[in-house]
Amino acid sequence: MGTNSKDVFAQLDIRVGTICRAEAFPEARKPAYKLWVDLGELGIKQSSAQLTGLYSIDDLLGTQVICVCNLGIRQVGPFRSEVLVTGFQLNDSDVVLARPDRVISNGTRLS
Repeated sequence: MGTNSKDVFAQLDIRVGTICRAEAFPEARKPAYKLWVDLGELGIKQSSAQLTGLYSIDDLLGTQVICVCNLGIRQVGPFRSEVLVTGFQLNDSDVVLARPDRVISNGTRLS
């Protein structure tokens, strides 16, 4: 990593939020859900997430997740994805959510 690596990382706005709504996203090219994530002071933000292999809608509701909040808005078909819900690629089709192991106030920044 270069000498400015810490500065680059510090520019990312990474926060915890709680999934408060989830719906199927049949219009997506790859199987996905539409998610609404409560990010505290930032409000409720939308995200499209390819999590259908390991998670049902019921599994996701109330789950805290780690989001990158300042990457800009992506238009995914008819849906505006405002934050990136993070996860780890398990295999060719499945993603495991990155999430805290304790309940944290929505909107808390990663430090």
